[in-house]
Amino acid sequence: MSMMTLSQFTELLGWASILNFGMLMFASLMLMLMKPYITSIHSKMFSIPENELTTIYFNYLANYKILTFVFIVMPYLALKIMGQ
Repeated sequence: MSMMTLSQFTELLGWASILNFGMLMFASLMLMLMKPYITSIHSKMFSIPENELTTIYFNYLANYKILTFVFIVMPYLALKIMGQ
């Protein structure tokens, strides 16, 4: 079993960045296009009033974006700047 090189780790973070931003865009698009349907389902599933779900969705997307930047995009950029 061999260790991952910095070059491989940089490539991993690059692909993870692409996939995470794709997921973020997909979730945002689905919430924009299907909001009434999604809020209805989530409201019934979790017994949350529909008017509170917009704030919950916004917080989810904001936290997802922040975590993606901090733990995936920034390390990727740092490694790219270092020349890896």
